[in-house]
Amino acid sequence: MRKTFIIIISCFTAFAATAAKVDTVNIYSAAMQKHISCVVITPDTYSKNARKFPVLYLLHGHGGSFREWVIKAPDLIKSVDETGMIVVCPDGGKASWYLDAPQLPESKYETHVAKEVTNYIDKNYRTIQNRSGRAIAGLSMGGHGAMYLAIKHKEVYGACVALSAGVDFTPFPNNWGLPLLLGEYASNKNRWVAHTVQHLAHTALAGNELQIAIDCGVDDFFIGVNRILHQTLNELKIAHDYTERPGKHDWNYWNNAIGYQMYYLKKYFDKNNHKN
Repeated sequence: MRKTFIIIISCFTAFAATAAKVDTVNIYSAAMQKHISCVVITPDTYSKNARKFPVLYLLHGHGGSFREWVIKAPDLIKSVDETGMIVVCPDGGKASWYLDAPQLPESKYETHVAKEVTNYIDKNYRTIQNRSGRAIAGLSMGGHGAMYLAIKHKEVYGACVALSAGVDFTPFPNNWGLPLLLGEYASNKNRWVAHTVQHLAHTALAGNELQIAIDCGVDDFFIGVNRILHQTLNELKIAHDYTERPGKHDWNYWNNAIGYQMYYLKKYFDKNNHKN
């Protein structure tokens, strides 16, 4: 079921200058046995020709929802038209960390986002249906989710962008609902470590199979773990783009950063899909 998703915000003039279409769809999750909402943004060019389009899956942060990017990042809609990609904003729950949670078996957002959402989008939109036509990005919890899912599902995604990402959450054992997903840290350290991007960088990023970008503000509380991941990737000789700029863990930073990173992904899509 698809319906038009109408957003009223103060920056109406920014929307009026573009023709991207914002819909909300309800996707049935067999893994969790419920319908879950998702925003789909199609660029102006989608209705003007029959070609297939690359897709960016864009994940929200802790406590957010599928609506958050469209409401709180007013520059996103303009970037969709300028880069000519479909942007899909799945719902990851309030505190799922985009995991199939071992401690909470009813929370299977890894399966939902990486399999159920992508399958639905490919069936219902004109998409490039291979990894070179798919990227995944997100902020904070969603930044972790983007890299985590991209590493674990390299057959699905060819590129990933982590904004202000909690790429190693083991320094924060009591925060953001993580004990509910993974158990208490003190008695489940190996499980916690195994579910971090920092750990997967050592075990699952063989070669340069992913286009990777990491972007974090210098005053962000996650800057330390991002710098460590950057160093680890350098030591493993894994190519990646790394950006630090002034900024905190807030929407001013993410609204600015997503425009830069969508152009980064556009270059990736253009290079790998010139025949589509």
